[in-house]
Amino acid sequence: MIKKIFRACWLALVLLFMYCPILILVVYSFTDTAIIGTSGNLSFKNYITLFTTSDLRNMIIGTLVLALVSGLIATVLGTFGAIGAFYSRKSAKGFLMLANQIPVVNADVVTGFSICVLLIVVIGVEKSTFIPLIIGHTALCTPFVFLSVLPRLKQMDPSLYEAARDLGASPSQALYRVVFPQIVPGIVSGFFLSVTLSLDDYFITTYTKPATFDTISTYVVNATKGSQTAIKTALWALSTVFFVVIIVAVIVMNTASSRKAGDDIEKANA
Repeated sequence: MIKKIFRACWLALVLLFMYCPILILVVYSFTDTAIIGTSGNLSFKNYITLFTTSDLRNMIIGTLVLALVSGLIATVLGTFGAIGAFYSRKSAKGFLMLANQIPVVNADVVTGFSICVLLIVVIGVEKSTFIPLIIGHTALCTPFVFLSVLPRLKQMDPSLYEAARDLGASPSQALYRVVFPQIVPGIVSGFFLSVTLSLDDYFITTYTKPATFDTISTYVVNATKGSQTAIKTALWALSTVFFVVIIVAVIVMNTASSRKAGDDIEKANA
């Protein structure tokens, strides 16, 4: 009994430590105060400012488009990279695994500066274009897609591909009709992880973005250095919106997974 109480208290403490700052931000996003810690009246002015200010709208739309584009490219590259590594020989697989781990462990500031030097200084790509930015975000996200897909491949029955080939399927048919359906959860997880990493990145974006373009991370840093109080408090509302969207997405995904698992159990029992 004492152990259960201790575990419950410890879990509550951990959850409080993780979510208390976010909940405080959520509460203050619905007030008219400009300083957290001071009292204020209930107000929706932060949300009105968020959705009526053109600079904020353009920044949010640009960030989402960048995250979706780079996440999609990273998902394609990471998925095929994981498949290639899984079906490679042991020596080649070990090399690919090692090469994939380096960008994961490497600091973002090193990756961003390296891409900036290679593309802009050495190759001569114009920084006013979005090419360095998209390549940088893709390089950031691709290794995580690789790590999301590879465990699904390891869980898959390796004889399925060979069975499809023995039954007359071409390599591409066996890949798209047999392998891909088995690893869809890993692909989806890798895509959402890529989008999240792109939305959150600051260092790579700072080194590779055009001067006139801002993502949420770079905009927040610049806004906190200025004196525009209305913009700063509107970012509280933006954080709240993202927090709610993530909660809803997680609940929907977990509910769908639970229903699918229940349906599989019912089919197995039938």
